[in-house]
Amino acid sequence: MTKFEKANAEIVHEETLSDGWTRLSNYEVDYTNSDGETHRIHREIYHRTAAATILLHDPKRDTVVLVRQFRLPVYLHGEPAWMLETPAGLLDGDEPEAAIRREAIEETGFRVRDVRFLFKAYSSPGSNAEVVHFFAASIDTEDRVSEGGGLAEEHEDIEVVEIALDEAVQMIATGEIIDFKTIILLQWATLNRAALNKP
Repeated sequence: MTKFEKANAEIVHEETLSDGWTRLSNYEVDYTNSDGETHRIHREIYHRTAAATILLHDPKRDTVVLVRQFRLPVYLHGEPAWMLETPAGLLDGDEPEAAIRREAIEETGFRVRDVRFLFKAYSSPGSNAEVVHFFAASIDTEDRVSEGGGLAEEHEDIEVVEIALDEAVQMIATGEIIDFKTIILLQWATLNRAALNKP
């Protein structure tokens, strides 16, 4: 047993601070560290529900389909807030694959056929409970069944952008793509180029 396997945490108290678009809770936790010392720590946690995202790749043209939309936190930082991202959305009670198929059609108009689950990851585990399921799928121009653009009833205003994979990867270095899930999927595509480009 390593010293860190002796660490332990016990939730003493939870208080809901806000319960709007995202629930925010304050926790008091008795944390016993790896040296056996117990301290009471306070943490605020955002209870974001699970989400899914997908890399839509056209192997014939070696392009990816991204979406551009307004993001308020980025706007508050004074940065360009209409961000390029991979299609994504909350699971809303669906299984991850069903959710990302739904989001792909809603946001981009592409009906995906063979969906490949890649991995899951926590977006910001220090303060955010959100876990994101990552997928990839090959698409063709014939797979586009609608214009996409998001749901009007949710006031979504989404631009669909098709771009060469190499150009998208370069946009990470230039700061034009700054969304973590998109960066992860583009880097995955770079590392798996041989398998990705098989039609």
